[in-house]
Parts: sequence; structure tokens; C-alpha cells
Amino acid sequence: MNKKLKLLLVSFLVLSMFLVGCSNSSNQTSGEKENSSNNTTSNNTSSSDDKKKDTLVFGRGGDSTSLDPITTTEGETFKVTENIFEKLLVYGENDTSVQPALAEEWEVSDDGLTYTFKLRKGVKFHDGTDFNADAVVYNFERWMNGDAEKFPYYTQFGGYKGDEGHVIDEVKAIDEHTVQFVLNRPQAPFLKNIAMSPFAIASPTAIEKYGDNFRQNPVGTGPFKFVEWKQSDRIVLEKNTNYWMEGYPKLNKVIFRVIPENTARLNALANGEIDIMDGLNNSDEASVLSNSDLQIIERPSMNVGYIGFTVNRPPFDNKLVRQALSHAIDKQSIIDSFYGGKAQPAKNPMPPSIEGYNDEIQDYPYDLEKAKALLAEAGFADGFEMDLWAMPVARPYMPEAMKVAEVIQDSFSKIGVKANIQTVDWATYLERATKGDFDAYMLGWTGDNGDPDNFIYALLDKDSIGSNNKSHYSNDELHDILIEAQTEADQEKRNVLYKKAQEIIKEDAPWVPLVHSTPLLAAVKDLQNYKPHPTNSETLTKVEFN
Repeated sequence: MNKKLKLLLVSFLVLSMFLVGCSNSSNQTSGEKENSSNNTTSNNTSSSDDKKKDTLVFGRGGDSTSLDPITTTEGETFKVTENIFEKLLVYGENDTSVQPALAEEWEVSDDGLTYTFKLRKGVKFHDGTDFNADAVVYNFERWMNGDAEKFPYYTQFGGYKGDEGHVIDEVKAIDEHTVQFVLNRPQAPFLKNIAMSPFAIASPTAIEKYGDNFRQNPVGTGPFKFVEWKQSDRIVLEKNTNYWMEGYPKLNKVIFRVIPENTARLNALANGEIDIMDGLNNSDEASVLSNSDLQIIERPSMNVGYIGFTVNRPPFDNKLVRQALSHAIDKQSIIDSFYGGKAQPAKNPMPPSIEGYNDEIQDYPYDLEKAKALLAEAGFADGFEMDLWAMPVARPYMPEAMKVAEVIQDSFSKIGVKANIQTVDWATYLERATKGDFDAYMLGWTGDNGDPDNFIYALLDKDSIGSNNKSHYSNDELHDILIEAQTEADQEKRNVLYKKAQEIIKEDAPWVPLVHSTPLLAAVKDLQNYKPHPTNSETLTKVEFN
């Protein structure tokens, strides 16, 4: 081979190797990027596995009706707002003892008429404005100058400014971090009332900015900030990075998802779509316990589920009719069928765990013949037709309301009463029940503060008509007893008064108290520090994943 040909061949080989090298280099770079991408995904997955999960998805049966807690009385709102807002005081983690919150300390005058609160310094609302005494005054002035339609829960303080029974005479800022309440009359549960979910302190600036739309744009001082609300779907909160409690909250994000049907909610939990759910059917407890990836959480019982009669609508304005229907319900059968032993029959409008409970009262026994006799005495020997409204959502005191309604419907039919079961969406249900549109309705109550006043006065006093007294029941003797009990400082004397109040209510039968339940929740196994509160509303400040 001549020299020229050799050089040409070598050049060709070099060029070929160069091109192959370039081709391999290009493929390898692409491959490296792909592999790198895959490795990144893999590493992220691995990293995600190693990194603690920081988003909690909470599955619940119904949506909130508002995110301004003073504008409603229903628990789905408070479940969310407890994490956006804070009150001056808060309850203990497992009980209703009063603890510091936005107020670090407080003093009460000897006559029980003046409460002075020292406020926590350095706290800011989520919009960056300062929390101070003026903000507290602004909120209470806003509430007391409203009415039962705007701020229904404020009736806990005996009405509104100008009403004869209104408890608060004045709220004033002593200095930037001191606020003082002056009362018209003593109110024994005043501090416990202050700690209730509706009385959360909101940003005055945000209230002025949003007006009525503050219900959809909440701004508080709490551990989480509001991000979005897709109604009937989800509410998203994110961590308040400027929260005053150092090192908290542990979670970065909380999503409250609406999944109306209990079984569907449990399926979502088992499939990893949510991390915790409430409203677990008692019949599903065994399946949760058999799943090593899940856990059962019991909420301490402080509730009552009931049927209420709207007593200003015939024939429910007749006490004998209400008593007859009370005799026609087999409470124990309902508990055996739907509560799996995690409930007890109710005979009073408040649970046995509350001081002042009257255990001497004898319940209306399940007695169909007695029920028929009372109907005949009331002039309804042939019975009558009525509407029975059943809740469209699972509630802690009644996880399967529609099924319970069907059992009651069948019972009523045995005494000649035809009950047509009706329902409507949750917000409308509450609105119409409050207006007194229903013949009879199924509802319940989870105590807000552990005081008997929060059950009997809040639910059945004439001051509460238009808010929580959805039966529109009014009894002057009962009212006088309840006001005296509020004013009395001695708890033993208060207990005597509340026991008398329960005797009056039992005789008048505006309700059929059905059940006191132990509500069940289910959660993924690695969820920790979730402590369900008896009030059914808890902050998620310390919740985290293993």
C-alpha cells in the first residue's frame, strides 16, 4: 500500500471513530440526561420517602357554611377556623379547662363584673397587621352590634347591645396589650364562653376590606393561613411561617376534602387519597382495625343527637303530641343497629359528662300503646301526616342519619303517624331549621365549653330562638332558672338549678333526645399528635407524620 493510500485510510478510520464517538457522546448525553432525570425522579421519590410528609388531607362529610366563625353555629366551619383564627383563651388539649392563648393572663374582680386580659405581644394577623387590644375591641363591638341573623352564636352573651339580657356592658382597650370587659351582670361561664370557637379574633383590616365577603376570605393569627375554598370540594390552608409559637405548626399544608358518603370516605383513606376521616360508621370499625396501615381514634363524648319538634307549628304545638312521639321511638334499638356499642340512650338535652346532669329523670319508655293513648287524648286518634327532616351529612352524634330516620319513620307508622322523610343540602338544612320551617328535624350538638349553660341555655332558652333554639321553644320559668344559674357563682347551686331545668324540659318534650355517642375517626398509622377534642374542634398545630 502506498504512502498516500495509507494516509487516506488512517484519515478515514480517524474520521469514522470521531463520528462514532460523537454519535456515542450524543446518545450518552441524552441517555445521561434521561437517566439523570430518572435518577432525579428516583432520588426525589427516595428523598420523598426519607423526608417527613408535611401535607395532611382531612376527609369530612360536609362543607363549611362560612369561614367567619361568628356567622354560623355548625361544626364543619369550626373544624377549619380553629386553625386559621385564635381566641383570647383556649381549652386544654383533652378537656374544657381554660388556658392562655392570645391572652397570656387575666384577672377577675371580686364582684365578677370586670375581666382584665393581658394580651400576648408580637403577634400579627396573616395580613401583617398587629394583633392588639384595639383589635379585640373591634371584634366584640362588631358582634354585639349585630343580630341573631348575622352573628347567631353571640346570643351566648345574653343577646346584643341594647337587649335587656345582654351580659357585656363595655369592652375597652386599657393600653396596647390590655383589654377589659365590664359586665352588666355576672356570667358564671364567661371565661369558658370566651374560649369558644365562634369568638375568634379576626383582622379588623381584613374585615373592612372584604365586608360580607370576609366569610370567604378569613384572616386570623392562627397556625395556618387560608389559601382557597372550592365549595363542596376542598378548603386549603398553608403554614403560617410567622406563627408566634416557635417551631409550629409542624405541617406545611392542610387540605379539608368533602366526601359526603361515609363508606366512600373510608375507601379514600384506605387508598391513600386522604390521611384522616371523621364520621366513621361503627359497623366499619372492625375493617379499620384489621388494616395494619390504619388506626382508630376515639373522640371523647360530649354530645347529644336528637329529634326536635318545631313547637309553634301544629300539631307540634300540642305537648301531648310531642310526648306521644317520644314514647314511639326505641332508642336502644337504634343504638344497637347503628352505634356498635359506642353510645348510650339520651334522656336529657345534655350528656352525663356535664356537671348538673339530672340522672333522676325517668325517660319516656318505648311504649306504642301509651303513644296511641296520648295521640287520642290530643285529638289525633287516627294519627296525622308530617315531614321528618334528616341531616344530609354524617355528624359525630349521628353518623348514619338517613338510616336512623327510616327506623323512626317505621316506628311512627305503628301509631298512625305517617312521616315523610325529607332532606336538603347542609347549609340550607341549617338555615331552614333555624327559621322554623320544619315539622320535625334531626340534629345534635357537641358541647362548646363543657358547661351546662352551653347545652340548655344555648339550645332551648327563648333568648336562643333564631340561632341554636331551632324548635322555637319558649318557657318563661325555664328562662328565669337559666339566667339565675348564669349569675350564680357557686357551682353546686348552679347544678341544682340545671337539674330543675331538665325536669321542665322533660315535661314539655320539645325534643326527643336520642343518643350520646363516642364518635370515631380513622387515620393512617403514621399520623401522630392528633388529639381529638370533646368539642369536636381542635387545632392541628402539633400534628405531624412519623
